[in-house]
Amino acid sequence: MKVLIVEDEIMAQKSLMRALSQNFSDIEVVGTATSVKGAVAWLKDASNQADIIFMDVELSDGICFEIFRQVDVQAKVIMTTAYDSYALKAFEAGSVDYLLKPVDAEHLKRAVARCRMSGGRIDVEALARALDGSHDKKDYKERYIVRFNDRIVPLQTSNIAYVYSEDKNNYLVTFDDHKYVIDSSLDIIGEELDPDYFFRVSRGCIVSMKAIDTIVKQMGGRLRIVAHPAPSFDMTVSRSRVEDFLKWLER
Repeated sequence: MKVLIVEDEIMAQKSLMRALSQNFSDIEVVGTATSVKGAVAWLKDASNQADIIFMDVELSDGICFEIFRQVDVQAKVIMTTAYDSYALKAFEAGSVDYLLKPVDAEHLKRAVARCRMSGGRIDVEALARALDGSHDKKDYKERYIVRFNDRIVPLQTSNIAYVYSEDKNNYLVTFDDHKYVIDSSLDIIGEELDPDYFFRVSRGCIVSMKAIDTIVKQMGGRLRIVAHPAPSFDMTVSRSRVEDFLKWLER
């Protein structure tokens, strides 16, 4: 069976690929995408074919529902989400399954088995209602107003790769490698950002999960983060935060 993975967190993407390889000899990952735009482009290419799509609910440029608005999805879809109240009832009621992050091997086997047996396709209207009706999450900051020379720039939090302190200033760094000074302290910013996506790895740095490429173990129990865009400083996880950080990565 051919699989497409639509997931904007690279580590989650790699983890799912590893789980599929370990548990299914007949499954081949034939494509990956990190955004609505990328998924739509892959699916519109007639040379690409997938039997199953593992699809994260929230992608780097929007909600996955936009994919179904733009292209007729023929493959069976397994939704993945970090929230146990996020659209789950809608998916469980039909032939489309869902997986909570971190993905459990037995739940993964169950989901794939349902896809093998089911001829159904995703109910787009049910998906829309479920996503529109999800109000259980706390409201976190969606944008900051930052200053750049003589301009005032509205900056979406989804574009923030990391926040750090240096020489008594605080900076926001975006995924397109732009750096902005911000007046708020890291303590305040840490409360305003969604902890499902951002983690304070040290007193001087908050990082987005989407910015993390790899983790390197160092002596003394600390971890070094290889991030994108590459930071101008050594991004390390404090020893006291390592355990919570690793748990956060698996959510």
